[in-house]
Amino acid sequence: MADPMKIRAAMTDDVVEVKVLMSHPMETGQRKGADGNAVPAHFIQQVTATCNGKTVMSAQWGASVSKNPFLSFKFKGAAKGDKVIVTWVDSKADTRTDEGVIA
Repeated sequence: MADPMKIRAAMTDDVVEVKVLMSHPMETGQRKGADGNAVPAHFIQQVTATCNGKTVMSAQWGASVSKNPFLSFKFKGAAKGDKVIVTWVDSKADTRTDEGVIA
């Protein structure tokens, strides 16, 4: 299992800005290892964020996203103290879910 995501969510007026730092190797499958063989592809494919049971952001990623990706997005319709839940699924069917509280 990957390290926990670092999630920060802050509200300004009625807009919530969420910043997420994910820990993941994001291997493309095109790099060669020390033994000269290709390192197998292993990257995040799906990212979803929810707040109060509603999906506020959904993304499909490919192998071109960098190692330990950073994601930032904004949405409306939440209040301070609500939880933002972020989930990713990678190409090996590993998954990670973490949450942050809107400040």
